[in-house]
This record gives sequence, C-alpha cells and structure tokens, in this order.
Amino acid sequence: MQFIENRTFTKTDFISIKLALGEYEECIFKGCNFSGNDLSNFVFMDCKFIDCDLSLSKFNNTSMNQVHFENCKLLGCDFQYIKAFLFSVGFTNCSMKLASFYKLNLKKTAFINCNLQEVDFAEANLNNAIFEDCDLSAAIFDRTNLQNANLKGSYNYTIDPENNSIKKAKFSIPEVLGLLAKYDISVS
Repeated sequence: MQFIENRTFTKTDFISIKLALGEYEECIFKGCNFSGNDLSNFVFMDCKFIDCDLSLSKFNNTSMNQVHFENCKLLGCDFQYIKAFLFSVGFTNCSMKLASFYKLNLKKTAFINCNLQEVDFAEANLNNAIFEDCDLSAAIFDRTNLQNANLKGSYNYTIDPENNSIKKAKFSIPEVLGLLAKYDISVS
C-alpha cells in the first residue's frame, strides 16, 4: 500500500485512470471524477474533496478521518461499510441523494446546505450533528439518536419523536411540524 502525502489531484478522471490503493494524508482532490469507483480499503486522513463526483462509489473498509467534502456529488454512496474507527467527515454544498449512513457514528458531523433527500440515517448516532439549510425530504430516521442535533433551517424532514431520540434537538418553525407528520393532523 502506497503512502501519499500533501498532494493535490486536479481534474483527474479516476474512471479511466484508477487511483492507486494507498494511504492519502493531507491531500486535496479538486474537480475529480470517482463515479462508480471502488475505494474500498483506502485510507484518507485530513483530506479534502472539492467539486468531485463520487456517486455510487464503494467505501468498504475505507478509513476516513477528518475528511471534508465540498460541492461534491455523492449520489447513492453507501457509507455503512466504512471503517468506523476514527470516522470523521463533514459535508458542505453536497448532493447526497440516496446515500446511506446506516448505524454509523456521526456525532458532531456537519451537513451544511446539502441535498439529503432519501438518505438513510436509520440507527445512526447524530448526537450534536448540525444540519444547516439541508433538504431532508424522505430521509430515513428510524431509531436514530438526534440528541442535541441542530436542524434549524433544514426542511422537508419527517421524524417520529416516539421512534427516535430527539432530546434537546433544535428545530425551527414551521419545519418542526415534520415531527407531527405521522399523526395526519392539521395545524393552522
């Protein structure tokens, strides 16, 4: 396994040229296409992905520690098989429809201005997570820990307070009505 440090990859198409299996530390990937790549068993530490397409990429046993995604497409990415040890990520202006974070520890993870439609957060630990201006339409919250999470400014969510832990979570009006959706009531 190679060790690559402090390197910038710009506008590289990793569909035709495969990224070498290795440990990447303090690297920047800018404008790169990873769509459909198998990034299993890679290690990314203190890396940034900017304007990249990682849609449908595989992350089985991949390590991500202090990795930030900005203006990226992560459509259908399944993070549930990622290496959980030291898993730490952040997302800004990302499109993440149909991604899965099933059972992951996402404590203090920040999702800023992201499209999180139909994302699976079932059984995830989102304690102290930040959802700022995110579209959570049809996102799955099932036995999810949302304690102290901040959802102010996010919208289109439906969260069952009886099936999820929401103690001290922060919501904004009128979006907080998404907590009442299962009751099929009218609020005016």
